[in-house]
Amino acid sequence: MLILFIIVFIDLVGFGLIIPLLPFYAEHFQASPAQVGLVMATYSLTQFLAAPLWGRASDRIGRRPVFLLSLAGAALSYLWLGFVDSLGMLFAARALGGMMAGNISAAFAYIADITTPENRAKGMGVIGAAFGLGFIAGPAIGGILAGPDPINADFQTPAFAAAGLSVAALLVAIAILKESLSEEIRARLADKPAQKRLAQFRNALSRPKVGMLIGLSFLAVFVIASLESTFAMWSERTYGWGPQQNGYLFASVGLLSAVVQGGMMGPLARRFGERRLIVHGALTLALGVGLIPFSDTLAVLIVAFTFVGFGFSIITPSLNSLISLQVGEEEQGGVMGVARSATTLARVAGPVWAGFLFSVIGKDWPYYSGAVVLIFVMFLARRAFKADSGERTSGKGD
Repeated sequence: MLILFIIVFIDLVGFGLIIPLLPFYAEHFQASPAQVGLVMATYSLTQFLAAPLWGRASDRIGRRPVFLLSLAGAALSYLWLGFVDSLGMLFAARALGGMMAGNISAAFAYIADITTPENRAKGMGVIGAAFGLGFIAGPAIGGILAGPDPINADFQTPAFAAAGLSVAALLVAIAILKESLSEEIRARLADKPAQKRLAQFRNALSRPKVGMLIGLSFLAVFVIASLESTFAMWSERTYGWGPQQNGYLFASVGLLSAVVQGGMMGPLARRFGERRLIVHGALTLALGVGLIPFSDTLAVLIVAFTFVGFGFSIITPSLNSLISLQVGEEEQGGVMGVARSATTLARVAGPVWAGFLFSVIGKDWPYYSGAVVLIFVMFLARRAFKADSGERTSGKGD
């Protein structure tokens, strides 16, 4: 698990380098807020198309080859990003990056391979911690490299640095990462007919519990993606911030996420259970997102993002853990690939929706709408888990 943590961390530092830059990069080429949303959505759209294929491939050929191929592709996409000279090329570079993002679904499947049902949430939390730590160092370094000026930011250096980090993660994976999926399971899976992407979705979503959990994941990530895609523009218009200031803020959220998911997730899951964490995570996240439009001072904004970071840090691994516990070991890669595809589809819809609201209604409306969606998630989860608890109680009494 430690080796996987290191690989995902290095890779996510590279990914995090780009986060504070993209809205400014797109606006550098005269993109409107709606077009910025489309740029942010492009990566996730191609990732959505590719993720089930990567997930199924990891079931058949193993997790390790998927890691190696996707890390190499990510390095190429970041290198291309450094040479972008038009808005169209920016779209194309981000599209390639999304297609090569198969390492994320492979990471979740890898954790499912090496953990027991009892410590599954803790294992998912470790990967979440790698994400969080990546988003501590990545945005901060990216912001420093790009500079504080939104007009004259350096976009090339962070892109080349991200490419270098992906190469470093690739070399570590080649040298150290072992295969987690046994040859016996791969042999059994090789004899099964390949499922088409839509069939994979139908198979996963047709199971009521799995479908509901994937739906909740979609909505939670939809809101976070809306925030990520518009906040740089919001902060520029509200505070005059550039990539550097945004990088520091995202880094602080990453630090909180690492603390929660890396050190607190296991004890919290054992004490409260994943179901309660999902409900309370949605509520906390709603409070944070809804507070952003009222953040007239930095102190209020920090409080808002503290709620955002904590809420998302407990709801994400809890949902991933419950999803993985609903299926057998031979289906982990495929189902986690579908789950990952659903959340990347949310990262398509969220930025498009948020960019539209930002352009047409105003800069605060992505956050108002996000808070409403999360309140709906909270009530939907609470109702579903209450009904599930009632069914189990009734079954015991029969």
